[in-house]
Amino acid sequence: MSSSTASHPIDLSRATNVYYNLSVEELVRHALESDNAVQASNGALVCTSGKYTGRTPKDKYVVREPSSVEHIWWDNNAEMSPETFEHVRNKVRTYAEDKKLYVIDTFGGADLHHRISVRFIVERPYHALFIKQLLIRPSAEELANFQPEWTVCDMCRLYAVPAVDGTRSEAVIALNFAEKQVLILGTEYAGEMKKSVFTIMNYLLPLKGVMSMHCSANIGVDGDTALFFGLSGTGKTTLSADPDRRLIGDDEHGWTDEGVFNVEGGCYAKCIKLSAEGEPEIWNAIRSGSVLENVVLTEGNVPNYDDASITENTRAAYPIEYIDGAVMPSVGGHPKNIVFLTCDATGVLPPISRLTPEQAMFHFLNGYTAKVAGTEAGVTEPTLTFSTCFGAPFLPLRPQAYADLLGEKIKRHDARVWLVNTGWTGGPYGVGQRMKLSYTRAMLKAAFDGSLDEVNYESHDVFGLAMPTECPGVPSEILNPRNTWSNPNEYDTAALTLQTKFLENHAKITHRND
Repeated sequence: MSSSTASHPIDLSRATNVYYNLSVEELVRHALESDNAVQASNGALVCTSGKYTGRTPKDKYVVREPSSVEHIWWDNNAEMSPETFEHVRNKVRTYAEDKKLYVIDTFGGADLHHRISVRFIVERPYHALFIKQLLIRPSAEELANFQPEWTVCDMCRLYAVPAVDGTRSEAVIALNFAEKQVLILGTEYAGEMKKSVFTIMNYLLPLKGVMSMHCSANIGVDGDTALFFGLSGTGKTTLSADPDRRLIGDDEHGWTDEGVFNVEGGCYAKCIKLSAEGEPEIWNAIRSGSVLENVVLTEGNVPNYDDASITENTRAAYPIEYIDGAVMPSVGGHPKNIVFLTCDATGVLPPISRLTPEQAMFHFLNGYTAKVAGTEAGVTEPTLTFSTCFGAPFLPLRPQAYADLLGEKIKRHDARVWLVNTGWTGGPYGVGQRMKLSYTRAMLKAAFDGSLDEVNYESHDVFGLAMPTECPGVPSEILNPRNTWSNPNEYDTAALTLQTKFLENHAKITHRND
């Protein structure tokens, strides 16, 4: 494969060795030989990501240039001047000259009408395997004729010097929409690569009238598509990997006039406390060809998924076809049900409630949850947060661009919207308990099969949410969260406090979005 098919951020001809589109087996061998990787007893490649074991959103930049400047939501995206980008790129070029590099060609988007071709140039073989398994893998014929539109250059062991390079820290993730290039340096966390592609799609798709979504998606036996919006740690991957439904994708999707499509070709699952009994689909997907990131091994190289000594944010990356019954190609029809997942650390929100169209827009724009330990640098316990459209770190456009598209599609296709709390019940974090996965699955099953259409609802006193009074397979007393607190007055106070934070945040979004 020639390196002359596109303009690259670096001159590949000056590198010591360049390996193009190696097979999974070859990449595993390279990682074992030169990347301090270990093969686990289940066959997965186990790697560590160094200092950064989660994303570092404060180090993400968008280059301020004429072609995109009017579209970018600058309150949400740190700007980088073209001159600084060029300076950092020259630093990357010099660094890469004597390195062994890996090139992986991929596609983003299962819908052929909205697909982009992305070339990755990386220095760690584990990163090459990771992105090969996470994005859409071209066929041999497609590789032979591959023309990259975008290039992501990941020199993860090159560190920026803020005083010299004009950056905030040693880590940089810089997107240049005019030159269709992304530079990553100073962080070895592989998730930055996949989220860079998602950010690109979040820019391109809405400008074409296609909704881009931080959500998982699956299909039921009757062909009904469901979407699961939510931040990392709320249950997108776990709940979409349902044995009774077929997986379309676990994290990133587009919604066109024809239906939904997966941006990726793989899954990136949190695996802290993973068990074969609790999440058999994910457990069985972790095998030869998969990547385990920051997972601790015990004797015999057996993964210890309960060990968080490196990070709470242990991860597994694997091709979507490793999930039994996954939909291939990864597309589905218009959603019948849309689920907003929140991990409410205050223990206030109901385990499931039905939203009106107006409530759906309110909760979508707020994107409330708790940041779960480890998903971002420095987060060690659940922290209340609002992330606009359930994915603010990945949104280059203003919130209303996404909200208007979602609202229009919900109305046109008569989709039902549910708010589901996978967080705490019976009290806040430290007092209450995390909602049982079995209960959440039962509530979603009842929502999807129409059982919740046949029950009575009561209105939440503070948020006005419609809460079912009964649900098959779920104790009725937990459906109204006030009933689960030992002191109802404390619950009322907590609910009013949370409502105030919602309203304050919504006012900020509306103001910033003008």
